[in-house]
Amino acid sequence: MPELKPAYLIHGDDHGAVAERRAGLRALAEGPGADATSVEVLEGDAATPAGTTEALAAMTLAIGRRVIVVEGVERWRQADVEGKLAPAMGQMPPETTLALFAREESRAKAPEALHEAVRAAGGQIVAQMTVKQWELPKWAREQASRMGLSLDAAAAKALVAQVGDRQQRLLRELEKLALEGDSDDHDGATVDAQRIEDRTARSAEWRAYALADALVGASAREATASYLRLREQGERLSGLIYLMSQRLRDALAVALRLQQGESAAAVKRGLRMPSRAADRFIADVARSDPGRLQSALAALADLELDSRGGAVIASQRTAFAALGEDTLALRAIAKIAAGH
Repeated sequence: MPELKPAYLIHGDDHGAVAERRAGLRALAEGPGADATSVEVLEGDAATPAGTTEALAAMTLAIGRRVIVVEGVERWRQADVEGKLAPAMGQMPPETTLALFAREESRAKAPEALHEAVRAAGGQIVAQMTVKQWELPKWAREQASRMGLSLDAAAAKALVAQVGDRQQRLLRELEKLALEGDSDDHDGATVDAQRIEDRTARSAEWRAYALADALVGASAREATASYLRLREQGERLSGLIYLMSQRLRDALAVALRLQQGESAAAVKRGLRMPSRAADRFIADVARSDPGRLQSALAALADLELDSRGGAVIASQRTAFAALGEDTLALRAIAKIAAGH
């Protein structure tokens, strides 16, 4: 297998790309020719500077290279890294690789001390940053060219407008277009704006609304499937929470109007959505009640707080604040769908 470095720090706000790097590293460590390599994953309560230091010091009976994967390092604090972990990384055990992953947001970033420790250990730092909004059409054309597609300027702009600004989602749509070129009557190498309109998925906003509508309708299975699809294509949890909360607030407003005796037809006239979608939305809301929707909004508020590491004061944090984002989200989805 290719030689692994002693340490890696994969960080950035392109969460889909960070996840792909993580999957790639695990495939490298566990793939053919790596039978003697052990892989350990630290997440949740174990994924702290202290927990990582203990993992590095722990004895293991495994033969070959040991790979320790640590999630959520964007929540770490500078002083905690400097205290014990940085010295421990300066004396990395032989045949050990420490892979640190940070899915960064505006206020949550891997501390600079961690960057310094990885460099001092002879490791590699990889930044997975999103492309600026105004650069996305040019970027999309470059990616299309690598896949053997010809995407003109109008088509590139249409792709970004219709699919959204998440790079991982744009790549998935380009890959689908490349594959479809081999199985339909289109010239697979040429993609114009009309084909973009016909073939590619709508923006994440509508897909997130579909997730929220499943929660309104108390469909745990549909909501879970929608959430996993959105995350797979690189959507950030913070953005999904915002859109779901917006939709549930709309549902609560509709529920209160129906409860006060307003007709469904009158409510529908005030909704800015296609006619069939409005009918379906009102029907789902009518089967619910304002109390359940208020509880759902409270659950999303708790999810947002816990996904950011919990309350500022440690004693006020819930027991779930240390869990991973997806675990927290799926737990909230089940709770909302069950009506708790």
